[in-house]
Amino acid sequence: MTATSKHVLLWLLAFLITAASAVYQRLTGPTHPLRGSVAFQGQQIDFKFLRSQTVEIDVPVVVTVPDTAIGGYVEYRRYKSYDDWSRKPLLREGDKLQAVLPHQPAAGKLMYRVMLQKGAEQVALTGEAPLVLRYKGAVPLAVLLPHVLLMFLAMLYANRTALEALRRDGDYQRLMRWTIGLFLLGGFIFGPLVQKYAFGEFWTGIPFGYDLTDNKTLIAMLGWLGAYFASRRNPAARWWVVAAGVLMLAVYLIPHSVLGSEIDYRK
Repeated sequence: MTATSKHVLLWLLAFLITAASAVYQRLTGPTHPLRGSVAFQGQQIDFKFLRSQTVEIDVPVVVTVPDTAIGGYVEYRRYKSYDDWSRKPLLREGDKLQAVLPHQPAAGKLMYRVMLQKGAEQVALTGEAPLVLRYKGAVPLAVLLPHVLLMFLAMLYANRTALEALRRDGDYQRLMRWTIGLFLLGGFIFGPLVQKYAFGEFWTGIPFGYDLTDNKTLIAMLGWLGAYFASRRNPAARWWVVAAGVLMLAVYLIPHSVLGSEIDYRK
């Protein structure tokens, strides 16, 4: 295999790892809509419930149930509060049962559960535990798109740098500088801007809070800075670079928005 073919193969492998991790993170995050189906009264009922919404927009709860003998309700209360549960009936419009959840301020959350009933029987579409719905401010595309693109490129270069460092004669220094530069722009320039628009704060990780998205960004950057300075002292210290790549991949496999910004109404 020629040198060019090896480089192309490594870039392709880095892209596949990056794309797979991005899809995994997206689909497993706590703000991804809950989709599923349940069997109730001899019918298969499909549903999709939101777990994220923009402030000032009420969240619709809609279930398609052709059987007019089936009714239901939705219960909700603010997350991390001492509120009592509020209940709204699911009103029928044709084949659909629907209700609306009230909007919350940025970083506010609602817990809610959706119940269907027919006679004495009922089923919880949302499962045993209630869903948590988080509200966020609208983020301008001029801020959001550069953040997403830069973070994807930073992950791509991080994976490519780590793969290059696995080669005994790998030339990873330039790739590592690109990784750090892209990560700095995406995670520490545009990232806080996204956070400010969405939740009203630029940074809620250490030392100001425990936001996991911010903290995992910080941990990954410290890993790359450690690898950079270690390799400057010893250009053969390629395992530091591999470790930084593995660390970054590991922290970014943690679903997005876990332990994110939230209002504690008990305070």
